[in-house]
Amino acid sequence: MGIASPALADAAPATSDTDSNNEIVVTGSRRATTLQNAPINISAVGAEALAKTRVDDVRGLGAFAPGLTVIDTGPSSTGNIIMRGISSSDTSVGGANANSAVGVYLGEVPLYLDFKLIDIQRVEVLQGPQGTLYGLGTLSGAVRYIPNRPDTSHFTVDVHARGYAESHSDDFGGQGDVAINVPIIKDHVAFRTATGYYDNAGFIDYNYVLKQPGVSNPQQVRGTAAQARLGTGVFQNANFVQHPDENFEHTFTTRNQLLLEANPNIKAYLTYAHQQTKTGGSQSNGAGVLGTGRYESPKRYLEPVNRRSDLFAGELNINLFDIAQLVSTTAYTKQKLKGSSDNTDLLLDLDYGYEAFPNFSSYNTRTSEYKQLNQELRLVSSHGGPFNWVLGGFYNRLKYDSNYAEYVPGYAAYFNIPRPDDLEYISFVNTKTVEKAVYGEGTLHLTKAWQVTGGIRYYKYDASATGGTETPLTGGGIRRTPYPLIQYAPSRVRSGSTGADGVVWKANTSYKFSDNVLAYFTYSTGYRTGNVNRVAPCVLPLPPGQNICALPNELSYGPDRTRNMELGIRISALDHRLQFTLDGFKINWAGIQVPSQTVNGATGITVNGGTAVSQGGEFSGTFKVTPQFIVQGTYSYTDAHLTQDVAGLVVSQGVRYAAYSGDRLPGSTKNSGTLQGTYTYPLGKSRDIEANWTAVYTGSIYSRVGLRGFGERIPGYVTHRASVTYHAPSFDVGVFADNIFDKYAITSISNDVSSYNQVRTGVVERYYQTGVLTPRRVGIDVRFHY
Repeated sequence: MGIASPALADAAPATSDTDSNNEIVVTGSRRATTLQNAPINISAVGAEALAKTRVDDVRGLGAFAPGLTVIDTGPSSTGNIIMRGISSSDTSVGGANANSAVGVYLGEVPLYLDFKLIDIQRVEVLQGPQGTLYGLGTLSGAVRYIPNRPDTSHFTVDVHARGYAESHSDDFGGQGDVAINVPIIKDHVAFRTATGYYDNAGFIDYNYVLKQPGVSNPQQVRGTAAQARLGTGVFQNANFVQHPDENFEHTFTTRNQLLLEANPNIKAYLTYAHQQTKTGGSQSNGAGVLGTGRYESPKRYLEPVNRRSDLFAGELNINLFDIAQLVSTTAYTKQKLKGSSDNTDLLLDLDYGYEAFPNFSSYNTRTSEYKQLNQELRLVSSHGGPFNWVLGGFYNRLKYDSNYAEYVPGYAAYFNIPRPDDLEYISFVNTKTVEKAVYGEGTLHLTKAWQVTGGIRYYKYDASATGGTETPLTGGGIRRTPYPLIQYAPSRVRSGSTGADGVVWKANTSYKFSDNVLAYFTYSTGYRTGNVNRVAPCVLPLPPGQNICALPNELSYGPDRTRNMELGIRISALDHRLQFTLDGFKINWAGIQVPSQTVNGATGITVNGGTAVSQGGEFSGTFKVTPQFIVQGTYSYTDAHLTQDVAGLVVSQGVRYAAYSGDRLPGSTKNSGTLQGTYTYPLGKSRDIEANWTAVYTGSIYSRVGLRGFGERIPGYVTHRASVTYHAPSFDVGVFADNIFDKYAITSISNDVSSYNQVRTGVVERYYQTGVLTPRRVGIDVRFHY
């Protein structure tokens, strides 16, 4: 009969992935096993591969994990993470700082933030719904960062530095990081710290920033799109300030772990992680509006973003008499975002008439804060024998607070409104979501070759929100409050709540035809909690003037669910020289959470609507052609489309468009793949020279469901990266080039082309934006190990 796998979830030793990705030890099933023997669809990228391809965060991970699409939206956000096509949202150059369709974990801790991949042992990508063991937010899968643990036996230091020149940038870029492991008391106490700083060069120029908002003229000539222009050189010098390379990245990150080990059976890990990212602008252009260039933004204001993230976690591992392993994880995470952006085109698009002010422009400020507390208690059997099991309980509380304000400089004075701060609109929204769950999973080894697994999870969540709005320039409570006080009228503050419970489950079986061939089948379900929309409720009947609020049917939305069937096979052949994984899947998606807009104020909300299916296949493999030459590749095909007609699903310029069965879902590629070759030339005495070339194909993406409502097909593209590295026992030094041929490509679209060169009272909108690919980087990379 079969023997249970080790139960220590993240106690697997670090392993090299030079010879084969399938030799990496993974713990996605809450038990340690090699990737070749994992009976589920999981892929892994080891530390060596992360370093070799210069993957610093989740934005670079998508190229090397089949089925995963990560749209690079620059340092202002973590990017849009989409797995197996499960996305209904329009693409956006702003990306997302929180994601709930794919669960992201640092070790055992679910995150609403993205840390840099410093001192990471491996990254595991679990494709398909993971509702049983991981629950919250794993509607389409999960990504786990597995950090290196403190070691009580050895003092080590790993130092890394990188510097590069970037095309279309005036600045050089670079980064440096160090990981230090300090044994404090042998066999009992150790400390590990990993700290880095990223000074990545920007390449988007903000050349039309207003010198003095409310006084400077944003556009020299008003008229039709053909007549309008930004102005002559004299006009531009008088009204604009140029800011080159504003989408820079300044990130400081640190992760610190303390190991307290009473004995091999009782150990605890205490973790503190902090990361702060600053950037000056969006990684996008205006698609040529008013004659602007590929790496040029037409915005009237700088658009800085400051993201600060903190994580506190405690993990306790206790061996209970060799019967079960008790794992308790308590974590508190906090993320605060501050940003500002050009708001002019939003107000033009809403057609409130502000352009009657000759020097009209607007900007907004926003502050958002996420506070998450979670507790998980898990028992993992360790008694061996033909049956092993996992039992657990989970609690998660997420609080979200936001404050938003819009300003129209000079407008109040021009129209003699007693509001010298030019505050045009303010809002606040506070939400709280609490989820509780219990789960269990059991595996029976019927023979040495055949196992079956079943699991179930019961969850219950409650969500509530309180929000308010005011419009001081057009009416409302603030105008009745003497400047500079801000006070929301009680009639403009409302609360709402929602909640639900349910069950998700999984069935899995695998069979080892030999030591080199394993086949598996999985049926799994996933869910995503519903919530209250982060928009203040409307006061009914609506008061006169400007109203930006949610009607009763727009206040909340329910959960959506996925049901996944997949069949896969892992093969190791030619004396382990050839190893690959091949799978096919079909995911049915019901109650889809889709983006929409409020009737009043066109504010973004989420609603439920329609059903969809995602089906396809994935491949990843390694072929050791010779002892020195290794070829690796991945390929993914995903066909994700609606299976039901949905009225009014897409909103553009206030018009609601129907979507129809068969319409392709947006945001992810249908075809994608990588091909990588590595040649190692041995020099003797544990030294060698390694050459690597990697080609990445990113297929086309739809910006909106079925291209409805002026959606666009974003073309696919191919990029190349290469490196040559000299390896010695204690150090590595190499040269590299990313995006070798300086490929220009559009990665995402915000708003839609109907607003391109849209004219409002002679003012040309600059609302339409396209995200762009990072251009060529050429540099040097150095690593030192002690």
